[in-house]
Amino acid sequence: MSSVDSAAAAAPSAQPKYLSGGALWGAAMLLAASNFLAILDMTIANVSVPNISGGLGASSSQGTWIITSYAVAEAITVPLTGWLAGRFGAVRTFVTAIIGFAVCSFLCGLAPSLGVLVFFRVLQGICGGPLMPLSQTLMMTIFPPDKRGAAMGLWGVTTLVAPIAGPVLGGTLCDNFGWPSIFWVNVPIALIVAPVVWRALKAYETPVRKARVDGVGLGLLVLWVGALQLMLDLGKEHDWFESGMIVVLGLVALVGFAAFLIWELTEAEPVVNLRVFRHPGFATATVILSLVYGAFFATNVLTPLWLQTNMGYTATWAGYVTGMFGVLAVVSAPIASQLAGRGDPRRLIFLGVSWLTLITFARSFATDDMTYWQIAHWLLLAGAGMPMFFMPINLVALGSVDPEETASAAGLFNFIRTISGAFATSLVTTLWENGAQRNHAELSGVLNGAQSTMDSLTAGGQSAGQALATLNQMVQTQAVTIATNQVFLGCAIVFGIAAAGIWLTPRPRTGVDASAAH
Repeated sequence: MSSVDSAAAAAPSAQPKYLSGGALWGAAMLLAASNFLAILDMTIANVSVPNISGGLGASSSQGTWIITSYAVAEAITVPLTGWLAGRFGAVRTFVTAIIGFAVCSFLCGLAPSLGVLVFFRVLQGICGGPLMPLSQTLMMTIFPPDKRGAAMGLWGVTTLVAPIAGPVLGGTLCDNFGWPSIFWVNVPIALIVAPVVWRALKAYETPVRKARVDGVGLGLLVLWVGALQLMLDLGKEHDWFESGMIVVLGLVALVGFAAFLIWELTEAEPVVNLRVFRHPGFATATVILSLVYGAFFATNVLTPLWLQTNMGYTATWAGYVTGMFGVLAVVSAPIASQLAGRGDPRRLIFLGVSWLTLITFARSFATDDMTYWQIAHWLLLAGAGMPMFFMPINLVALGSVDPEETASAAGLFNFIRTISGAFATSLVTTLWENGAQRNHAELSGVLNGAQSTMDSLTAGGQSAGQALATLNQMVQTQAVTIATNQVFLGCAIVFGIAAAGIWLTPRPRTGVDASAAH
């Protein structure tokens, strides 16, 4: 999957002078802003799902399609970035993508139903996919070699801050201006970036060439990933494999995946270079990435859902809780970056993921009377662990492949990370809702003092029907809290397996350039 190296390979034949001074850093800020927007939209809707679902007449589990549709579409588009840059030019592709991103963001805010919103989110993800690798590629193009480290530092900051800022910004906008504003906030920024980047960077346009694209491989990729995601999203409401539609989607995903593997392993120029999996270190690191990022994304999606549907939090306050994760993450990121290049990066990964295991295990003992700080401090502490995983895992993975395969492996690594988050979101919301229903039934059968509680409520002025509804809500609150704790415990176990599994990877070689691992 050579989105970055294909785009980078299409360098201008007659390289103009590097930008300098204010023009250089102005262009860099705009490119970084575009990367920020593309990543921001992966998390900005997390805390707004209950509001959007309520406004559009959908359940919370259906509302998570807003998250998964964007993530899957963005991930699938990444392999095409190199081909698009070679066929139409890197600058032209970037500007077209940012304009399309703005238009789709505007249309998302106008969506009258969940189905229409999901459709526009897919289009938004398709436009957002090229923004990440191309913003990085264009930064490398306009900066002289001695300043590229600073440029990648700026780009890396937006990559780290955007998913953290998403819930905070999304909650604030949703509560104060309505849920459409979480999409409309992209529009003015994107419309500023597009013309300014075109004027500043058109001299750096790459030569256009007739490049071949692996259409069959891309089609099979869309087929099996789309079918699997639909199966995960629709399974619960259609009673899973009792439904013929879910059975068909499962078979399509299975057959499509098998065909995809066969085609990509025999194609001379595959859209996804699966041959890098012949390296045990890369294969193992990819499995660990899937486990850790899936568990991480699952807890990040579940936390605001639990807070808003069960704890009475607004989207703003749920965003503040979720945003606490970023405080120590920003502090520990430069430390982790320095430590990752010294000694064995597997030790740092083990430390970081073990820390996440302990914190997530502690979160599995939550109660429904916890204060804001009692919830938020766990996310604050968890933030210190994630950079210890994300930065060195790239070194382990990319240090396991041949140097000429580095960019292709980085693209595949990014694709799997994004897909893991989307799949985990669908899976965890289903487990959470099913767990709440099961717990409610079990608690209802073992209630102690139910009649005395009813008597107290009726003595307080409630009718028998109102008292029963109040008692049922009390049981439901406990059932949801228990289900939340069960999911957190499951994620802690997944983190623990990943922490132990890192020692199955061979020690990577040193001197790896992981800048392509966006």
